[in-house]
Amino acid sequence: MNHSTELVFILDKSGSMHGLQQDTLGGYNGMLEKQRELDDECRITTVLFNHESSIVHDRANLRDVSPMTDEQYQPSGYTALLDTIGMAINRIGNVQKNSPPQQRAGKVMVVIITDGLENSSREFSLSHIRRMVERQQQRFGWEFIFLGANIDAIDVAASYGISAKNASTYVADSQGTGLNFEAINEAVQDFRRGRSDYHQRLDAVRRDQRMRG
Repeated sequence: MNHSTELVFILDKSGSMHGLQQDTLGGYNGMLEKQRELDDECRITTVLFNHESSIVHDRANLRDVSPMTDEQYQPSGYTALLDTIGMAINRIGNVQKNSPPQQRAGKVMVVIITDGLENSSREFSLSHIRRMVERQQQRFGWEFIFLGANIDAIDVAASYGISAKNASTYVADSQGTGLNFEAINEAVQDFRRGRSDYHQRLDAVRRDQRMRG
């Protein structure tokens, strides 16, 4: 069995993220550095989105990726989350489908981080995304994590077909953003090690949101 991991990070860079640009960059790049400590093979795709999407890391070997820069992460615009999720699922799904069995990742995880509600997608509807997410989970064992600020992340995740145990609202400030990426790092490391209880790492984010949110 192939024990490699395919990681996909879908990261909001709409205008509402502007005040947290440096915290987000520091948190994400710090997480990448910690992920390199594991020895298993891992490819990473980093997708940034506002009303458009851009790919920073395209299925790159995790050990070789460069940190994300200020130039790449410039918050602005609206929130086309549905279109970005649909594009990312199709992109990685096609790679998995069309690769020889020995080259397919044994595990796939998609992490979605947003600080607002969908407001500008044109290609994919909510019902379409829900079907896509559920299909990848049920047929191919993909895992999804959804973290949202300034929204009811549990409710939004459920509308996308993502379980409440894999979702949390976080506090949209420096402390909350830092804690968010610490929890994601631990959850992804657990997932890469084959632990099914990785979602419990989100409890720290939930506690912070209950105390300060």
